[in-house]
Amino acid sequence: MSTSHNKIPLFSREDYDDWKIRMQAHLFAQDDEMWTVITEGPLKIMKPNLAFAITNGEPQFLEKARHEYTSDVMKKANLDNVARDILYKTLEKDKNMFSKMKTCATAK
Repeated sequence: MSTSHNKIPLFSREDYDDWKIRMQAHLFAQDDEMWTVITEGPLKIMKPNLAFAITNGEPQFLEKARHEYTSDVMKKANLDNVARDILYKTLEKDKNMFSKMKTCATAK
C-alpha cells in the first residue's frame, strides 16, 4: 500500500469515527486554522476601526475589504474554499453524500 503525505482520507459511514480523526489530522496538516473554518465558518479578516475611540481600553474592529488583503491574508481568507474542496474530495466514492453537500455555501 502506498502512502502519500497529501492523501485525503475517503469518507466512510461505517468507519466515521476513524475517518473524522484522520480528517482532522489531515486538515490541521494543511493549516492550523482549517478545523476552525469547518467548525465555525469562514475566517473574518479584521482591522482596527480608527474612526471610533477606544472603549474600555479595547479597540473596535471591522472587517477588511478584499482589496486590503496581503497575499498571506488572502491565503487565510481562502481557507474555506480549500476546506470545501478537501471535503468534496473525501466524498469521491459516496455520491449520495456528495449530492447533499454540493449546495453548501461554506465548509461549515
